[in-house]
Amino acid sequence: MLLTTRRLRAALLAAASATLVAAALPAPRPLGVGDRLFPTLGNPGYDVRSYDIGFDYSGDNKKPLTATTTLDATATSRLDRFNLDFTHGTVRSVRVNGAPAAFATAGQDLVVTPKSPLAAGDPLRVTVRHTSDPNGDNNGTGGWIRTSDGLVMANQADAAHRVFPCDDHPDDKAYFTFHVTAPKKLTVVANGEGVSRTAQGPDTTWTYRTRHPMATELAQVSVGDSAVLHRTGPHGLPVRDVVPAADAKRLEPWLKKTPGMIEWMEKRVGRYPFEDYGVLVAGADTGFELETQTLSLFERNMFTDGGYPAWYVDSVLVHELSHQWFGDSVSPHRWSDLWLNEGHATWYEGTYAEEHGGPSFESRMREAYAQSDGWRAAGGPPARPKAPEPGQAISIFRPVVYDGSALVLYALRQEVGAAVFTRIERDWVREHRDASASTADFTALASRDAGRDLTSFLHTWLYGAKTPPMPGHPDWRPAPAAHPAQGPGKPARTGKRQPPAAVPASAAPAGHGAAPAGGGA
Repeated sequence: MLLTTRRLRAALLAAASATLVAAALPAPRPLGVGDRLFPTLGNPGYDVRSYDIGFDYSGDNKKPLTATTTLDATATSRLDRFNLDFTHGTVRSVRVNGAPAAFATAGQDLVVTPKSPLAAGDPLRVTVRHTSDPNGDNNGTGGWIRTSDGLVMANQADAAHRVFPCDDHPDDKAYFTFHVTAPKKLTVVANGEGVSRTAQGPDTTWTYRTRHPMATELAQVSVGDSAVLHRTGPHGLPVRDVVPAADAKRLEPWLKKTPGMIEWMEKRVGRYPFEDYGVLVAGADTGFELETQTLSLFERNMFTDGGYPAWYVDSVLVHELSHQWFGDSVSPHRWSDLWLNEGHATWYEGTYAEEHGGPSFESRMREAYAQSDGWRAAGGPPARPKAPEPGQAISIFRPVVYDGSALVLYALRQEVGAAVFTRIERDWVREHRDASASTADFTALASRDAGRDLTSFLHTWLYGAKTPPMPGHPDWRPAPAAHPAQGPGKPARTGKRQPPAAVPASAAPAGHGAAPAGGGA
């Protein structure tokens, strides 16, 4: 095609301008949104509305997947350049609003320079052609996890960008669509609802879409020799479980309990917040369970090793289910707000256990009170946790964010009474549904519902180096500093879960008990 002189001159001027802008910019560097625990996680300058992600899986879970990620966003400031979080893959090309864009890497960021700068309020569509590499998984870094028959994802806390380019922070939630092509013999399931399944020669392409926004750390794609089991929950809620096909019958006694567990949670905090729910059982030794949105991830041997009491397995199922309200629907504004996820999940895990054959929750909280000063010394107070160990992001999942944070909720209930506490819980998940919220937001809501300012009370519980006196229990005392039970510290392996103190060590199968007390991630 021939260009007119005017068009050619305009094209040359635009190219020269882009070159001058790129030359004037500083060297690419990692950016972040100011998270004190993960300084380079997330990115300023834009707000993501949706992701459309395509993966092509060959059937070999050690081979990089071919992938295309498109994100639609809105610029929130002028952007001469912007960053995406991405590592552990090869970028082949980047386009911004349809035009080729220059790109470079800096740390674990993909730094993109568009052909023309964007102004605040401009639409931003970024399409990245890349690979997504499962090699190096199962070592505590997260991202793709290789299973006995395929792949699953475990992206908490900072590993979604090991799988696809993104704004990898829970404060920037977005809608997701997944298109996954895999050999016909395999089953693909992802967050949200199934949209289509199309045969293409020896392969099938599966498409799933979320109806609610989701944090990147909660994304899930499962590929494997799986059975998908369907049942109905409260109010006609679709419940789908994804399990190794050979284990479907063996796992049914556990899976059939899910509708009743959802009903139990709804009585306490209100309607289930998403379009469907289910349990994803993976043939992988991870040492943790994970609340991926609408499809909670569990290790197969959690159910098949036979070493856990039934009440404990049930309580772990409830722990991850309760995260659908606390952590998924209402996500943390910053990772220091993690106590809002895990404290609540531990609360409902423990109260469910008490009602279904486990130890009393009060006895668990009394033991937690004894250990709380040690946990705070080792891991920081609940709302100001210490930074993760270098290269071990999930080391933020210490005892203080599990039982130590449930203890804060126990103190709050003691202070305001059961009726007000229940109102706070229900209002929290209703008013912040599909959003991210902070510790300050929780304090403000609790104060409003209690009819008095709880700022000072909650501040001492959430930020104090020492555990305050427990309302209603003047006899509770911190343990001596050398007390060994449930000693504080980082997880021993990659896990974030171990049986509570009421479960004898002999009851835990080998490989479990690698993390703080609590039901899971």
